[in-house]
Amino acid sequence: MNVNATDEEVAGVLRHVRERGFEPIELPGADRLAIGVLGSNPGSIRDAIVDLPGVVEAIPVSKPYKQVTREWHPESTVVDVSGVCIGDGSFTVMAGPCAVENREQMLSTARAVRDAGAAIIRGGAFKPRTSPYSFQGLGLAGLDFLSEARTATGLRVVTEVVTPGDVEVVAGTADMLQVGTRNAQNFALLEAVGDSGRPVLLKRGLSNTIEEWLLAAEYVVAHGNPDVVLCERGIRTFEAYTRNTLDLSAVPVVKSLSHLPVVVDPSHATGHRHLVAPMALAALAAGADGVLIEVHPDPERALSDGAQSLNFAMFEELMAQIRRLSLALDRQLATVPSPAGEAVQG
Repeated sequence: MNVNATDEEVAGVLRHVRERGFEPIELPGADRLAIGVLGSNPGSIRDAIVDLPGVVEAIPVSKPYKQVTREWHPESTVVDVSGVCIGDGSFTVMAGPCAVENREQMLSTARAVRDAGAAIIRGGAFKPRTSPYSFQGLGLAGLDFLSEARTATGLRVVTEVVTPGDVEVVAGTADMLQVGTRNAQNFALLEAVGDSGRPVLLKRGLSNTIEEWLLAAEYVVAHGNPDVVLCERGIRTFEAYTRNTLDLSAVPVVKSLSHLPVVVDPSHATGHRHLVAPMALAALAAGADGVLIEVHPDPERALSDGAQSLNFAMFEELMAQIRRLSLALDRQLATVPSPAGEAVQG
């Protein structure tokens, strides 16, 4: 729309779009309002729209994913996770164990990662595992421990949801819902988290192309949830030394294609704890909006993914390195708001 378009002119365009069977979505920007048009072949009404009062131009969106592309939404999205902002230029550290094992494990880990500077605690209450004999998580009891950890530390909580039927109960505890790599194209689950009202951390599928990853995000956004954070966690290749191959080039590529924030999970990408710190620092240098780090009080005894988990001392050292690199890159760590609304430095 024209920067000086009146409310009446905007209403006229919205009415015109609806009368022709399409769905208009208002996209406020810093300088002007844009209106997205969704539906089968919306380009068919382009000539009619472009001549309406207040319209500057009508631009076809060329990508198969529509609402997550910068063509649709040029400005970067900032996702608010209960006061912790991802995508605002700061660097958000999410840390915790792969799986919630017991109350003491969660409380001690939450305190350690908070004191080191993390803003969000991670931990799986429901665990989709490759082997049916592996630890599957504590379920509802795990959610209770995550909730207690948040109360004790102020950290926000991100945890995985595995089935559409679990979305409501997990959303009752979590500040952010994680869709894991095995569910990256579980379209029923993507639609359910789109309806949840909670921010979503969407991991890239094991063999997803960038386009497939963004189309998965489109499912969430198309169901009314614009608060999606994309997570690069490595893809499956022929290389066997690392658990996966971390595609750091995906960070700047996706940020050029999409307005959604991008974070990196170097723990699952590499599978080896000695590789986590260098890849976390590389993610910061590549322009990622944050990292997801696995931390455990005793990695050798972890019930899930101990080989890639940092102990408390290792995580503290990594955070010191992140601070030094952030200073050189003129970036700040994301902070956790205090109960009074004042930010606590991470």
